[in-house]
Amino acid sequence: MSPLGWIAAAGLTALLGVTAPGPSPPPPQPPPQLDDAEVQRAVDRLDGVVEAAMKRTGAPGVAVAVVHDGKVLHLKGYGVRKAGERAAVDADTVFQLASVSKPIASTVVSGAVGVEGWTKPVAPNVPDFRLKDPWVTSHVTVADLFSHRSGLPDHAGDLLEDLGYDRAYILSHLRYEPLTPFRAGYAYTNFGLTAAAQAVADEKGVPWEKLAADTLYKPAGMNSTSSRFEDYAQAANRARGHVKTADGTWKAEFLRDPDAQSPAGGVSSTARDMATWLRLQLANGTLDGRQIIDAEALERTHWPEAVANPPHAPAGRTGFYGLGWNVSYDDQGRLRLSHTGAFAQGAHTNVTMLPGEQLGIVVLTNTSPVGVADAVALDFFDIAQTGEISRDWIPLVDALYQQEADAGRSKTDYAHPPSDAAPAKAADTYAGTYESDYYGRARIVASEDGALTLELGPRPQTYRLAHYDGDTFSFRTAGENAVGLTGVTFTPDAKSFTVEYLNAEGLGTFTRTGAVPR
Repeated sequence: MSPLGWIAAAGLTALLGVTAPGPSPPPPQPPPQLDDAEVQRAVDRLDGVVEAAMKRTGAPGVAVAVVHDGKVLHLKGYGVRKAGERAAVDADTVFQLASVSKPIASTVVSGAVGVEGWTKPVAPNVPDFRLKDPWVTSHVTVADLFSHRSGLPDHAGDLLEDLGYDRAYILSHLRYEPLTPFRAGYAYTNFGLTAAAQAVADEKGVPWEKLAADTLYKPAGMNSTSSRFEDYAQAANRARGHVKTADGTWKAEFLRDPDAQSPAGGVSSTARDMATWLRLQLANGTLDGRQIIDAEALERTHWPEAVANPPHAPAGRTGFYGLGWNVSYDDQGRLRLSHTGAFAQGAHTNVTMLPGEQLGIVVLTNTSPVGVADAVALDFFDIAQTGEISRDWIPLVDALYQQEADAGRSKTDYAHPPSDAAPAKAADTYAGTYESDYYGRARIVASEDGALTLELGPRPQTYRLAHYDGDTFSFRTAGENAVGLTGVTFTPDAKSFTVEYLNAEGLGTFTRTGAVPR
């Protein structure tokens, strides 16, 4: 599963049209409805909430921070950094944030370019960036891409990252992605947001990673926070990412490098630093009396920009997306800002704030998503509001993640070829070099024993092909967006082949560059 902040996707009202975005500010917040005792009640129960969630799921490590009225009320680590080892998680353990990087990136942009920077076109500042429609290319703004309303398809570019392509290659190849109408729909795109952040950094003449450090991390004293994977990988006090094995235990199997999408998913941080960032967010960009981030620009990130989740029932509420934030309003009319981060290869995080209550929580975990980070935050606000947990959140949230993971799986059972399967042609018939404008070069290599191997990506990655039926083969996908077995189908003349899981947008066909062997 790709990094997501809450599970949502659906259309933006056409009322936004195609003019430069300029939403009206939301209505004022109602007076605070939670007193200190109600907040403290929720804080006092946090240990039990976290420990119960860890026991239930087996999650090795968690860190939590709570901020209220400018004060850090809770800052604590639970469990271990790596399953099977004794090193404990504490407030200074570094976790990968996955998509919680997005609201941090919007904080950086606010500090770097202010309010006016959000409405600037992206294309002039990013070399080789363009979209399929030239008019959209010239008009798409930083705000459009941060609110996922550019028309790019859901998670555009993520599969290129899985294959090992770098940021420059991916941003330069977004031009091949089909577009839906501009500013008339919502589709979550890590590399659309990354393109916008890159435009801001390029305008400033520095790498994004340095801009983030100079604009936010250093001024705020977030000394353990970085937008570089190398800093996370070298941190002595680091939580390893875990995935669940077939026997239900957690294993630190992967080391996820998200540098290509750093603004969208590549930040690493600690509970202590995230508490500092929560204080800054809730105090309109100030920290200990210093204005770190422009208040007006930061407030702009909290406004609804796109309809991300229309109501599913007459009494349901609309979920919006702002600039790097999920934006919603509860039954009391209070603004609720949140974002989830998730790496299938081993991270699950959540940040949730009620600005009108001056209250926020961040939950960091070191496993692929099983509901813990979201459930702890939801339990916390339930207890603060009513004294009771309103429902069993873990299975509900976990089911949403599982549903998303299953959505990309093939409907064909490649593990069990049909009993009357047609034979494949001779292996040499398929062997050769093929090209895709989007995915680059691919090779089919035939070994002496007749086995076929597919090579994809710039380094490249190799996949052993298993015969399924006739000119169709399969292989097991790998990477953050792995979907199990997928198909590879050659045309009868072997002049091209299509990789099923790469073809959701019609871009997964590779064409032979030389003559077909005879």
